[in-house]
Amino acid sequence: MNVKFPYQFDSTGYTAQTDLPGHIEDMIEEILLTSPGERVNRPTFGCGIMQLIFAGNSDSLAAAQQQVIQCSLLQWMSDLIQVNAVYVMAEDSTLQIDITYTIIQTQQQQTSQFVYGSGVQ
Repeated sequence: MNVKFPYQFDSTGYTAQTDLPGHIEDMIEEILLTSPGERVNRPTFGCGIMQLIFAGNSDSLAAAQQQVIQCSLLQWMSDLIQVNAVYVMAEDSTLQIDITYTIIQTQQQQTSQFVYGSGVQ
């Protein structure tokens, strides 16, 4: 069962579900938004981009985050996806993350984009 993230109910009152590509994208976002040490039984889970809210936005920060994100995805999702590329761009007060990956089960290539920072809706 591919549970929708964040957890919610569908119109019939059951747990909301999603298709495999949607579920994988939800799991990637969960890794991005979770800080290491936040989960008691999995202290290394996540990549901690939310800890960077008060850090100065720069190209060196973006390059470091690119490596951390790629390593986290390889560690936690290597059985579901093959990471092809991770691009992190720092512009003004936003951090844009583009992840290109191949779903192993279907060999379908996907690109997901996440934008964090001030002014993001």
